[in-house]
Parts: sequence; structure tokens; C-alpha cells
Amino acid sequence: MQKNTNRVVWITGASSGIGKALAIAYNKLEYAVIISARNTKALEETKTACKSSAAVAVLALDLKQPSAMENTVQKALTFFGKIDILINNAGLSQRSLILETDLKVFKELMDVNYLGTIALTKALLPHFIKQGYGHYAVVTSLMGKFGSPYRSGYCAAKHGLHGFFDVLRMEHAKDQIYVTMICPGFVQTNVAKNALTADGSPQITDDTATQNGLPVTRCVQKIIKAIKVKKFETYIGRKEVFGVYLKRWFPKLLHQFVLRSTVK
Repeated sequence: MQKNTNRVVWITGASSGIGKALAIAYNKLEYAVIISARNTKALEETKTACKSSAAVAVLALDLKQPSAMENTVQKALTFFGKIDILINNAGLSQRSLILETDLKVFKELMDVNYLGTIALTKALLPHFIKQGYGHYAVVTSLMGKFGSPYRSGYCAAKHGLHGFFDVLRMEHAKDQIYVTMICPGFVQTNVAKNALTADGSPQITDDTATQNGLPVTRCVQKIIKAIKVKKFETYIGRKEVFGVYLKRWFPKLLHQFVLRSTVK
């Protein structure tokens, strides 16, 4: 693939949902786009959906293989010669009670959502430092700011990402490396269908809150804007966004609201 000097964005979890919509949107903005996920067939469909597929590179990625990340980064750099933005979007959700959930499910949530993301981020960091600029955008969740039943392992992993990337932002401000934490609420994707249940199997069924969530194209518009202006954090959703502020100022009130909620 011919190298060029366009802005290059690398998007993980680009086989569906927010990641796929981000790839299509950035391609329209004339970015060179690298798309990654485990499902390469779905990635090819994402590439085909892009306006200028010649500016899209497909790169298989499994976040449960942290030792492969350095080689994956080196391969990513061969497509367009550089990377300006990494959007860490890939991840798994959860729908199960703590008491009923196998320990292996918590481990998988941490391996994918936290450790895999950190491994990829670290592997790319020397490139960002060498080129004197880089931008990490991390799609966490409002669950990275406050908790909700049935999502304990998911919340734990997402909270961990905020701690890690807040420190990365501080340590590498001198290197012109930026971090934007993206915290969506309910968005119309397959996140609930793919969520892990107590034994590690996918939930398969959707839920009303996700079905009635923000359209994915609207969510992506907000993400791109937040990255462009280099926001530290952005909260995306409808009324669920207020949970961030209730957690900060009225945590007991948030506790009561969440317990009364019918959302599973």
C-alpha cells in the first residue's frame, strides 16, 4: 500500500458499531484509516462501506494477545508510514450479577478492556514520542465514571482505563501526546447482545435502554469533535450523562436513582 502524508487514524473494534461508524466518518474526512478487530471478514465489510476504500487498511487484532502488540504496531506503520491518532474502541460488556459470575468472566473483561488496551497503547507509545506528536482516544463508558448492577467487571475495567490514561497524559504532555477519554452512555449498537453473561456466553438479546439509545452516527459526530479539540473527557448520551455529576456531588442520591432504575 502506497504511503502518503495524510492524517492517519487507527481504530480498534472497527468491525461493527461505533468503531465501524468512526472508520466510515474519518474516511469521509479524508483521513487514512487503519481498522482492526478479530473478525477480518467484518473488517472487509467496513472497508467496502467506506467512500475511499483505497485509503483503508485492514489489520487483524486480538486484544487477548498482548505479546503480539509490538509486531502489530510495526505492521500498522507499514501501511501509511505513521499513525497520528489511535482510537482504542474495542471491548466487551457484561450483564451478570457478581454472586453468579465465574471468575474467568472477570478475567476476560480485564484482559480485553484493560490489559489489551494498555498493551497496544504502550507498543505505540515509542512511535508517538519519536514523531513528536500523538493522540490516544479511548472509548470507555459512563460506567468508567460510576457503577451499575450487572456490570461489575465491566465497570472495574473501564474505571482502570481512566486511571491509567490520566497518568499517561501527565507523563507525556512534554512529548505533545494527548489523551481524550470518551464516555458513551446508551448507544444503538450490539453491545448488549455481545455482553458476557455469568458463564462467559454472550447475552444475545438486546435491551430497551440500548435500543432507545443515541443513534450511532450522532455519537460518532460527538467523538470526532471531542478528539479534534483535544478534550480531556467527553460524556455522550441522554439523561444517563447526569450520573457523572450526581456521582461527583451527590453520590448517595445517584445510588438511590440507580437502584430504582429498571435498566439491566
